[in-house]
Amino acid sequence: MTEGYCPKGICDGSGWLLDEETSDARPCECRAQRIQEGRRRLGTGIPKRFRGVGWDRRPVVDMNPGIVRHVKDFARKIDWNLEAGKGLWFYGDVGTGKTSLAMLVSKAAIDAGRDVAVYSVPHLLADIKATYEDGSGSSYLELFRRLASVDLLHLDDLGAEKRTEWVLEQLYSLVNERWQNQRSIVVTTNIEDRDELREQIGRRTVSRLTEICGDPLPIMGRDLRIPKSA
Repeated sequence: MTEGYCPKGICDGSGWLLDEETSDARPCECRAQRIQEGRRRLGTGIPKRFRGVGWDRRPVVDMNPGIVRHVKDFARKIDWNLEAGKGLWFYGDVGTGKTSLAMLVSKAAIDAGRDVAVYSVPHLLADIKATYEDGSGSSYLELFRRLASVDLLHLDDLGAEKRTEWVLEQLYSLVNERWQNQRSIVVTTNIEDRDELREQIGRRTVSRLTEICGDPLPIMGRDLRIPKSA
């Protein structure tokens, strides 16, 4: 939807109707649709590289069948899991297919008509920092509310960010808000050791992620991006 256009043909495209006699403004019928579409545009969406990923395609078919069944069952019951605030947490070395499995969960949520925000954690932090700039067009509180309220928040490459007190505060605030309101999170990380992850993102954040997502699912194997002959 573009600015200055009302799909209902009622308002001037602002999402509001002005009563000329009273000068009171009331929301147009298109406003709820605008808000919904704005929430769906949050994050990167499913990246082009992962739009063709499927349960019957590589790399998924080459993964541990037990873990794939578990994730597939989660995706099949996506509405129930999102309503219950359940999530998934994948860990493993680079190139093992963690992100492919996570994207299948996000795709299931999108196909079910749910609001999904897909981010690499460094990209997320960059978007948050951008709200501090003059003329950004979006306030920190507005972005935080949207991140906290989407049905599913997909965080890729958790632990790849540079550790600072500001980063720890942002991650904890967001994860804690979603934990309090029973909102789902899907996480991927290359950090296998729980103590190392606690050091990287904070003990409180790891604790809340564990309650939301359960125990991390190990995605093991070689780097599938590198040909076997290499």
